[in-house]
Amino acid sequence: METKCKCIVFQIALAFVLTSCGQQQAEPVPQPPSTSPASPIPQKPPTPQAPEDPQTPQAPSVPEVKDPVQEQLAGMTTEQKLGQMVLVGLKGATAQSDAEEMMNKYHVGGFILYKDNINNAKQTLGLLNQLKQMNRNHGVPLWLSLDQEGGLVSRMPREFTETPAAADISRYDDPNYTYAIHQAIGEEVASLGFNMDFAPVLDINSNPDNPVIGQRSFGTTVEKVIRHGSQAMKGISSKGVVPVIKHFPGHGDTSVDSHLELPVVNKSLEELEAFEIRPFADAIQHQADVVMVAHLLLPKVDSKAPASLSKKMITGLLREKLKFKGVVITDDMTMGGIVKHHEIGKAALQSVQAGSDIVLIGHDYTMQKRVLEALKQGMQSGVLTERMVDERVYRILKLKHKYGLADQKTEPVNVSEINRKISKVLDLHP
Repeated sequence: METKCKCIVFQIALAFVLTSCGQQQAEPVPQPPSTSPASPIPQKPPTPQAPEDPQTPQAPSVPEVKDPVQEQLAGMTTEQKLGQMVLVGLKGATAQSDAEEMMNKYHVGGFILYKDNINNAKQTLGLLNQLKQMNRNHGVPLWLSLDQEGGLVSRMPREFTETPAAADISRYDDPNYTYAIHQAIGEEVASLGFNMDFAPVLDINSNPDNPVIGQRSFGTTVEKVIRHGSQAMKGISSKGVVPVIKHFPGHGDTSVDSHLELPVVNKSLEELEAFEIRPFADAIQHQADVVMVAHLLLPKVDSKAPASLSKKMITGLLREKLKFKGVVITDDMTMGGIVKHHEIGKAALQSVQAGSDIVLIGHDYTMQKRVLEALKQGMQSGVLTERMVDERVYRILKLKHKYGLADQKTEPVNVSEINRKISKVLDLHP
């Protein structure tokens, strides 16, 4: 009996020991501090926190940073917003009543000057200052633009030293020279008060029968246009002038002048992406601010609408595929490529629906008013939504803020000093 009791006691003791060992193995192994991996010191258990007192004041939240562009947009009327989406030309060498109405009634976003608006440096400076003075109380400064490419497409007064065409610049194949020339162009343009230049041309001059590009292109190959196009863009912008790359998706392989008729380019999207579009894609990667869309029909991409009116080209390709986040502007809507096939008011409305931010109406006061009224009617009918308009106007205002536009008077220019700088650049490759 005694032996049996001892056996029972031993079994109970053994069970107790085994149970204790199992509990010790179940405890978590303490992790060493990260600063001393060799030290196996257990972490101190966390101190229990007292329940939160609802009366205890909370730390003040960080105030949200306000977006000045969004605030400006929020304070604008519908008419003011729609006006920002239109850039117009004007008649004469001084601002007439039609230009005044464009600002006072329609709140247009800016003007483009052509040769018939420009006589000499003093007159051009006076005209731009006059426009700025007339617009000063309207809240949003004006785009004051022109086509100053160099070579045949030059709008600057004759007092200024001429700059060469793109083809003449690129024949030296010196990107630094290309940059310097376009920096000089930016400086001369800014000296008169312009803040936007419809340059550089990024079309590839691949068709010898092309009547409109030719010497305006930097070359016949993708690589050459890329090498010089982005440098030209950077040179212009370095002087506070907005460069506009053109003519997307590529006007090089045409035999028709879109000023007169609508060119047709029978290339697939894959063919365009492998050639014409590549300089534009490169410029977009280099932070292009504005892209001008051409009046070209590409039936293998969009059989119904030219590029400037095509949602497939502007939203699908330019915005979504190429990731362009800047401002999209049309080529002049009064060109034959549009008005011979479309009513201009409907065409402008279709272009905005397709993704354009600004429609350019370079000529004809009646057509300009027709476009502005068409946009207004589109808004009233719901064809244009408030969100659609706000998205476009936000991009426009943001770019004006980026370049610090202001309707301030430009002081008289020293043409001789500007010419000295241009000549110094030209001497790099005499």
